[in-house]
Amino acid sequence: MQRFPATRASKVNRIIDANLNRAKEGLRVCEEVSRFILDSRSLTMAFKGIRHRISSLVKRSSLYGKMIREREASTDPGRKIYKNELSRRNYQDIFFANIQRVKESLRVLEEFSKLNSAKAAMAFKELRYEVYQIEKRVAEKFTALRRHR
Repeated sequence: MQRFPATRASKVNRIIDANLNRAKEGLRVCEEVSRFILDSRSLTMAFKGIRHRISSLVKRSSLYGKMIREREASTDPGRKIYKNELSRRNYQDIFFANIQRVKESLRVLEEFSKLNSAKAAMAFKELRYEVYQIEKRVAEKFTALRRHR
């Protein structure tokens, strides 16, 4: 396991913190689409399960307190970047923007977790592949909904 000077470690903790939040927020949006638009208990539970497994991974690690201490939301340079965030036409756009956010965040978590825990990195990789499968199920539901109209 590679150790960094405090400043570099704190930057990595910020990356992990931001991507944990991004993944869980995106999962929550997908969960709500599954619950209230698709009326799918199984998809809702799948998204909720992944969200809770991410929380569990964080709680088991020693990083949670460090990540909170390193958080600099008020000065985050990415905070004011809104490109494409206001261009949603319908709930499908909302879902696909958020599922993409989840997949990308899980990939970042997988990569940066390798610096602290190979086990956590592999867990994030497995979650990412689960999300790919759930995304496919949701896309099939969207297609079926369109056919019934």
